[in-house]
Amino acid sequence: MAPAAFAQGNSFVSRPEANTPPPVYSPPPASLTSEYVIARLLERNRFRSSQLQNYSEVRTYEIRNLQGDLSAQVVVRVIYEAPDKKDFSKMSEQGSLIVRHLVFDRLMQGESETTSGREHSDSAITAENYAFALVGEERLGSYRCFVLEVTPKRKDKYLFEGKIWVDADDFAIVKIAGHPAKKPSFWVNDAEFVRQFQKIDGFWLPYRDETFIEVKKYGRKTFTVDHQRYIINSTTPVETKTGGTADPS
Repeated sequence: MAPAAFAQGNSFVSRPEANTPPPVYSPPPASLTSEYVIARLLERNRFRSSQLQNYSEVRTYEIRNLQGDLSAQVVVRVIYEAPDKKDFSKMSEQGSLIVRHLVFDRLMQGESETTSGREHSDSAITAENYAFALVGEERLGSYRCFVLEVTPKRKDKYLFEGKIWVDADDFAIVKIAGHPAKKPSFWVNDAEFVRQFQKIDGFWLPYRDETFIEVKKYGRKTFTVDHQRYIINSTTPVETKTGGTADPS
């Protein structure tokens, strides 16, 4: 699997169910537990997913060396339709053809696979796939977050090991950081990623992915994906403004 596919390919939300009512929540226990946080996260995700009928976005995939020189870039329009359809159309591309084919094309293919079917369940942040430990609280920008350590229950190319930051009010994932549970490919010796989310019109959607990878024969590279120009639940495409993100800067 291409580097960062464990983050990029995974929406980290449950598949929507028809006519899902707004969840009713009991107050948090006096002693907060990881089980409580994950249960609320999954409940909120199911409700948000039931309201998300479609969206489109423009993504910019880039790989650069440590000096900042561009190795490859592709700009893609992504169109999602509930419950599990995602299409990619390239708008422009430049740089290494090998990198674009072996990394970007495979990454988009992997994301299409994890949007639906068994791969979706296999990659979701659930108790079936992960063990969780609540390790504290942290403020990311304007968001107060619960911080949980995440340990995969098996070595799988769709899973990761690391931490998640969950908004204390919305019970939505604000940030994910870690590394793949299984070595991504023969060519990648190491990979560490950070994914940030943004809140737009009540939905939490990807804002930026940054992955540091160690590639055999090519050294250390920085792989980024920027998510922009979202259009949400609209039959007439009108670009929405980017919402608040967890970037403290």
